[in-house]
Amino acid sequence: MDFEAVRTFVAVAESGQFQEAAADLRVTQQAVSKRIAKLERSLGVFLFARTARGAGLTADGQAFLPHARAVLRAVERAAAAVRPGGRPLRVDVLNRRFACALALRDFFTTHPHADLEVVSLPEANAARAVEALAAGDIDATFRAVSAGDLLDGITATPVLDDPVQLLTGPGHPLANERSLRPEQLRGHRIWIPGIRRDTEWSAYYDDLTEAFDLRIDAAGPNFGSDALMDAVATDPSLATLVGAGDHHIWPATHDLRRIPLVDPTPVYPHSLLFRTDDRHPSLAALRGYLARTRAEVPGRVWMPNWARGPRTAQA
Repeated sequence: MDFEAVRTFVAVAESGQFQEAAADLRVTQQAVSKRIAKLERSLGVFLFARTARGAGLTADGQAFLPHARAVLRAVERAAAAVRPGGRPLRVDVLNRRFACALALRDFFTTHPHADLEVVSLPEANAARAVEALAAGDIDATFRAVSAGDLLDGITATPVLDDPVQLLTGPGHPLANERSLRPEQLRGHRIWIPGIRRDTEWSAYYDDLTEAFDLRIDAAGPNFGSDALMDAVATDPSLATLVGAGDHHIWPATHDLRRIPLVDPTPVYPHSLLFRTDDRHPSLAALRGYLARTRAEVPGRVWMPNWARGPRTAQA
């Protein structure tokens, strides 16, 4: 069924005049007549009774009118759903306790009218997140990427370099240090269970251990951060790595210690990835906020070579 013919039918029914409907639709009266005739042929009924005073609905026309109006409303809702700003901005975060998720929360605090939906793609690495962007499943994602991870039409903008810290329990040999150089972690067991080998964070830790000759133990399933904190608090041989901007909560009796790494400071390089042609107004606001609030990490920093340099690919 021709949508324009349905729209024309409703216009004639509401005005009662072919000429007036033509003026409202900004088409000729002949075009209106042709559309109505085509619609009547497709339905096999007469919708209007033409009289000297105009066009009155037949019984079939009266039966068809509420359904025609429903069609117009459905089409308008469909268009609004994909119109820029007509639906929430879907932003993917790896973990709601990570620094990028907290930055997103701070953005919403300062932009309470932004239409935002926070999601976490299941089992997604950077490559799958980029595919989800290209498919329109999400509007943006926070990832550590190289240019080779991107598809045409996807932009990656560095937004947050999160310093890596050592987290220990009170009995760990390094627990009382105020700061540490990365090489001082050599020989200590750094436990990060459940690292998946096909992910960008696995690549990051591989480069980190090679750069500073460290030992990261990924053995065992990942039962979540609470279980990891419990283990670090009670086993003096264990330590783990966390982002300085990550938000972790543990009982006061754990007495866990966050120890900054310096000279150089390893940073985890979060970029915001989005479709280059995405015109969602909340995306523009988010990008502007992240650009304004991005802070430089003082002193020398370290990040993998693949995370340096331009991180943009455009169609």
